[in-house]
Amino acid sequence: MAQRRRRSTRCLTAAAVLAALGVVLLTLGAFVEVLDLSMAAIASLTVVFAVIELRGKYPYLVYLTTATLSLLLLPSKTPALLYALFAGYYPMLKAVLEKRFSRPVSWLFKILVFNAALALIVLGSVKLLWLGELVWQPWYVLVFPLGTAVFCLYDVALTRLITVYLWRWRGRFRFLNDD
Repeated sequence: MAQRRRRSTRCLTAAAVLAALGVVLLTLGAFVEVLDLSMAAIASLTVVFAVIELRGKYPYLVYLTTATLSLLLLPSKTPALLYALFAGYYPMLKAVLEKRFSRPVSWLFKILVFNAALALIVLGSVKLLWLGELVWQPWYVLVFPLGTAVFCLYDVALTRLITVYLWRWRGRFRFLNDD
């Protein structure tokens, strides 16, 4: 009983630290507007760590806490929206899809989810941020194909980072498992 409580306390503490780190990264993206997309992607690594090390409900807690706090606190909502609408939950979705489906089927689902999230982001930017004149530019037809290509690169890079973490760095974070 004491060991389970100790593990639960460690996991909750680690989840809180990861959520705080995610908010700090998104804040950096909010203040330096060139970094908004990249900081949303880097902040999603906190969820990756939670999926691998904490498991269970803790990745969801990290995602929800980071998304909520960043949407409430950040002066520029762009990195928070990118995180909340796609980058934050994607590592959890990636883990589930890659476990349950074959590689081609999981890629199909991941691309479909990304394009749905991108459509939601575009719709939100038009309706909420009044950026309708941006959508009618001739170059805007390239947003979905180029976005999908960048997403595929992000997924491959995320897979490689996860592999490096599992094979080389994971032993350094045993503070969660030494009960």
